[in-house]
Amino acid sequence: MTQTTSHALENKYKAEEKAKKISRQEQEQENSKTDLEKLPNPTGWRLLVMPFKVKEETKGGIIIAQETLDRARVATQVGYVLKMGDLCYKDQEKFSTGPWCKEKDWVIFARYAGSRMEIDGGEIRMLNDDEVLGTISNPEDILHAM
Repeated sequence: MTQTTSHALENKYKAEEKAKKISRQEQEQENSKTDLEKLPNPTGWRLLVMPFKVKEETKGGIIIAQETLDRARVATQVGYVLKMGDLCYKDQEKFSTGPWCKEKDWVIFARYAGSRMEIDGGEIRMLNDDEVLGTISNPEDILHAM
């Protein structure tokens, strides 16, 4: 039994509608992802760190110049560990006492450590697991006062 032209057009229309529906569902799933899920996943021994953002206003209410803020952000040596690669701190010879940090820790790292990547709203860094110099509980405790 062969399809008539109207049946073939109807089937084509249904297939196009189904494809559009699937596309809309995929877009909704993409939009529902959290900001953390949208960030790149570090590979191997790397950590994804978000540098601490310097306040844009002093305690006295003075607004800090954009150039000064930019310099301070580049010089920031404190960050929040967002994600860790699957091989972080697995080298027993190098890390015999265990991991130096974990996800959701504030860490200190060298000024030029890691690779910087610009994202919407700031920057993130990819550090090697051995570039962590220490952990702290509150990043504001060690920042220079402005």
